[in-house]
Amino acid sequence: MNHYLELFSRNMGEGGAPDAKREFLELGRLAGKFPAARSLRDGVTSEISVWCSNDYLGMGQHPRVLAATREALDEYGAGSGGSRNIAGTNHYHVLLEKELADLHGKADALLFTSGYTANDGALTVLAGLPEKCVVFSDEMNHASIIDGLRHSGAEKRIFRHNDTAHLEELISATDPDRPKMIVMESVYSMGGDVAPLAEIARIAREHGAMTFLDEVHAVGMYGPEGAGIAAGLGIADEFTVIMGTLAKGFGTTGGYIAGPAELVDAVRGLSRPFIFTTALPPAVAAGALAAVRHLRTSEEERDRLRENARLTHRLLRERAIPFLSDGSHIVSIFVGDDALARRISALLLARHGIYVQAVNAPSVRVGQEILRSAPGAVHEPADIEGFVTALDGIWRELGVTRAQGPHMSSGTDG
Repeated sequence: MNHYLELFSRNMGEGGAPDAKREFLELGRLAGKFPAARSLRDGVTSEISVWCSNDYLGMGQHPRVLAATREALDEYGAGSGGSRNIAGTNHYHVLLEKELADLHGKADALLFTSGYTANDGALTVLAGLPEKCVVFSDEMNHASIIDGLRHSGAEKRIFRHNDTAHLEELISATDPDRPKMIVMESVYSMGGDVAPLAEIARIAREHGAMTFLDEVHAVGMYGPEGAGIAAGLGIADEFTVIMGTLAKGFGTTGGYIAGPAELVDAVRGLSRPFIFTTALPPAVAAGALAAVRHLRTSEEERDRLRENARLTHRLLRERAIPFLSDGSHIVSIFVGDDALARRISALLLARHGIYVQAVNAPSVRVGQEILRSAPGAVHEPADIEGFVTALDGIWRELGVTRAQGPHMSSGTDG
């Protein structure tokens, strides 16, 4: 046993794991007061402000979501009782799938317990079932996409990030008779940049390729009724399958796909992460349903998110604090050094009660470390000014580089 632990520790150190132990801040978001949270550090409790949450619109705290969750909890209890195939399909699961299919203008939808399992489980089937399928995947696609494609066994060709010329070159060199799939995200989680979806749709159309679009960081926040970037461009029908999450814009947890009934049926019947996983608790599905329905009729949250993102971009530019993209609400502040990013994060928390997580490998490549901030709809303009002022002071104190950082090329594919 000790010998195994010794080998394990040594191999961890040699295998590209972060040099410093990965630690997590213990916090509890305060219902009705978010972005305020209660943090426990070294036995001391204090109130902090969260700047790196994926609950971008604050729907995890919305009164309608909380009321729907409580009502379903009182009616059905805490758990779902089993997998969907055995004992876990609740009426709220059915209602939510119908709502999501309608949101995206697709024939059917299927819920998963997380966005990760949605990508992994769906792509394993959709890329693996057609014989000799070739998949074209953006180099910065999420780990869940990478894993799903690996599990599918399909041949994979990686195109440079958002480089449609490279994509077209690769797909043009492929046997036109082979089944083809293009997989991309609309908003990328670390850089915050947006994919050239119109060009990708054109390439897919001209080469007869199926498309799988991950809209995780867009659903709820962009497009008509929060249907995502593709819907905002009026081209959602050109993407065969749209994948989304309930854990970000919709403020709860879970993932889903929406698409043609035949493809969704195939995933429902063959996806191991779907078949062998306990279903989402009914209370979670009810809360998510309330969030989706609210955001289909309310622009208020999306308007505030856009305004806060623009303000953050402007203030960072004025102070020459480098960030990666002004294309979305994800404002990743470029540092480029693991220890320095951790130091800045620690100073923001200790001195200003501002929590923004330093992100290192494997989420980004070594040398491309960032502070992944996300000013949400719940932040006030004065909060944003205070956040950037705090950053500016630390930048000055530590002598951090103020030149604009490069765009990310941190695809974890290999």
